[in-house]
Parts: sequence; structure tokens; C-alpha cells
Amino acid sequence: MDAYLEEELYDTLVYCIQNPEAVDLETKRKRAEEIGKELFSDGGVDAMENMFYSIEFRVKDEIGQDAKPYRSWWNGISNEWKY
Repeated sequence: MDAYLEEELYDTLVYCIQNPEAVDLETKRKRAEEIGKELFSDGGVDAMENMFYSIEFRVKDEIGQDAKPYRSWWNGISNEWKY
């Protein structure tokens, strides 16, 4: 399941990075938040951190952009996650 969620989150973030004016950004943000909630319920903050760390490197390597600003989309899922 994690591999599927990683691919979906990667695709979502790349879409948002490449289409900052798209009309469906709020829908994409909500799905990314749902993915974070699924990860948290399955493996806690460690699972969230591991997933986002992996995504950050993929985004940087594959499209040369920074995914770190999107970490804040998971704020509020856990008191430990503060970006």
C-alpha cells in the first residue's frame, strides 16, 4: 500500500508544482492530506517523515524542484508534524 500512496503523493505534488494556477489545487491538497492521515494511522509520524523524505529527493532529482513547502499540508495531522 505504501508504494501506491508514494506514487500518488509524488504525482500530486509534481502536478501542483508544475501547475500552480490550476483550478483543482484544493482538491489535490485535500488528497495529499488524506494520504498523510493514512500514513499516520498506519505508521505514525515516522511513516510520514520517511514518505516525504523519499518524495523530496525524487522531486528534486526528477524535475529539479523543491517539495518542502508542501510539507505544511500535513500540519494538524499530528502535534509532532510542524512545518
